[in-house]
Amino acid sequence: MFIDDHREHLGVEAICKVLPIAPSTYYHHKSIEVDPGKASDRAKHDVIIMARIEYYWEKSGKRYGAVKIWHDLLEERTVAARCTVVRLMKSMGFQGITRGNVTTTKSNPALPCPQDKVNREFKAPAPNILWVADFTYVRTAVGFVYVAFIIDVFARYIVGWKVSSSPNAQMVLDACLMKIPAFVRNKSHRSAF
Repeated sequence: MFIDDHREHLGVEAICKVLPIAPSTYYHHKSIEVDPGKASDRAKHDVIIMARIEYYWEKSGKRYGAVKIWHDLLEERTVAARCTVVRLMKSMGFQGITRGNVTTTKSNPALPCPQDKVNREFKAPAPNILWVADFTYVRTAVGFVYVAFIIDVFARYIVGWKVSSSPNAQMVLDACLMKIPAFVRNKSHRSAF
């Protein structure tokens, strides 16, 4: 620690004034180093939890993140909040392996952007006037699945959807076709589609 290294020739109070740290804070931490029993209950609990976190992180081959380690702690009946596990793992420099992100949209800056035909006004006076669509992915135990769905803005419910193991334009069209045949038969409505 910087203060320990320079306290002999600069003095604790002078260093603390520049850093700015209260000298009492420094002395308190030093007294805990000498007598760990003076630590707060939270600090004592953190030491116990950190030992268990390190055990499970090493056991997983340094792959597990905070959520999986938290579940391991729950299984062994060690009481710790998930946010505590996140905080302690961060302070310990432990991080789980991430499998990478999936890109569902690859924009081409050379192409013009499609027009916003509703000017960001996602309101409709009646059903089947305005639909919005989304395309996303969900991580599962066996890999990613891709989901396309169509939402009726007035009712705010899904009117068409499609799930696929690979992203493709056909799945989005299939989601639209789930609702279009019934909609087309009802000629009294006009489409903004």
